[in-house]
Amino acid sequence: MTIIKSLTTASLLTFGILASSYTTAHVHADKLTQALAGEHRSDKNKARDIYRHPEKTLAFFGFKPEMTVVEIAPGGGWYTEILAPALKGSGKLYGAHYPDTGEDNYYSNSRKRLEKKLAGNPVFSEVELTNFVPKKASVLAPAGSADLVLTFRNLHNWGHEGVEQLFKDAAKALKAGGVLGVVEHRMPADMEWEKNKRSGYFPQADVVKLAKAAGFKLAASSEINANPKDTADHPKGVWTLPPVLRLGEKDKEKYLAIGESDRMTLKFVKK
Repeated sequence: MTIIKSLTTASLLTFGILASSYTTAHVHADKLTQALAGEHRSDKNKARDIYRHPEKTLAFFGFKPEMTVVEIAPGGGWYTEILAPALKGSGKLYGAHYPDTGEDNYYSNSRKRLEKKLAGNPVFSEVELTNFVPKKASVLAPAGSADLVLTFRNLHNWGHEGVEQLFKDAAKALKAGGVLGVVEHRMPADMEWEKNKRSGYFPQADVVKLAKAAGFKLAASSEINANPKDTADHPKGVWTLPPVLRLGEKDKEKYLAIGESDRMTLKFVKK
């Protein structure tokens, strides 16, 4: 009888643990699914999910709704629209964006547009903006507070010097064991950076090297956002492709058929 009771108890405990794990995973997926389907996202932004694979990408980086997350240079807030509601009420989102210096330039105007967007919908009410200055030491979030730091298609803007500094800033913001998630337009290995630095693409090997120098180890890489149709050799660089289509109507169907850029997806862990 004692043996039967013990086995029954063990079975119930195991079932309870499995049920709890299932419930937690379901809640994580549910919050993200709701965020992706939210009415605050425009049809135009939702249409890009097929190229950006946000659900799979965030899952690859280990995203959970109770995390403290930093999004570097959110730009127009495409990913912010997903992260903010998914984290609201259970986690924390910092948007490390260019500061408004009061000047009439790209950086200040970008900050103003983002602030207006965040103020225009309560879904963003818990987002906290910090200041990120390219190529200069920046406090992305309180030191050692972040579980996950994310950058999407930004590294090419800052060059090797800027990426080196950014990764140092990310390491300071992250907890020990925290994750740095990188998605970036991938420059082919046989393409020279110096000759093509204005193409909008960045060498994957250089990303890994710079991350390691900042105290990270490469935990995993994924082809979630890969596009083998993209040769990275276009008249107007990556902006030749959708969604920008910088050539306008010229060869438009050709570039629409290629789709958005080939992208590396890299997961680094702070040592």
